[in-house]
Amino acid sequence: MNVTLIGIAGGSGSGKSTFSNRLKSYFKDQISIVYHDNYYKKQIDTTFEERVKVNYDHPSSLETDLLIQHLKLLKQGKTIECPVYDFSNHNRSEETICIESKPVILVEGILLFENEELRNLFDIKIYVDSDADERILRRILRDVEQRGRDLNGVITQYLNTVKPMHALYVEPTRQMADLVINSGFNDVAFDLICNQIKKILKESR
Repeated sequence: MNVTLIGIAGGSGSGKSTFSNRLKSYFKDQISIVYHDNYYKKQIDTTFEERVKVNYDHPSSLETDLLIQHLKLLKQGKTIECPVYDFSNHNRSEETICIESKPVILVEGILLFENEELRNLFDIKIYVDSDADERILRRILRDVEQRGRDLNGVITQYLNTVKPMHALYVEPTRQMADLVINSGFNDVAFDLICNQIKKILKESR
């Protein structure tokens, strides 16, 4: 089975999850999805206070080598046990998610195209670009409502790490994408990618 990897990158709060989840909802079990966020490193023997201060927007915070290994296994048609990250606890949980290889696999994350070896695994690279004001507002809503964070903590993290790391590591990868879209709700881009996935799925039968 030929496996097509589609990378969906972009800044925090840009609409990556919206776009990838729309695709997953449309195709359901015909495709698989992997989140780079689940590969944040497990922090052993560290306090919650220490984990809060970690720069989670720097490439070194992620176990990208494991993601690369897992994606190579998926491309070989094998199943992986994907780690699970607990955002409320700022640490990797003890759980794993079984992810099956499918003809199309979506991979989502802010730093997908920063690592050359990881970037070269993708057959299609999509960058979701949106206004910085929109990104911080979406991040505040998500982190407070879904991840149990307090407002002051979200703002402090954004100013200290998210914003500078975006400029240093995320924004430069925009030029490496095959397709740049302005929103996770961009219907033209959604239709284009849907048609491409349909073609791949048809050829895989």
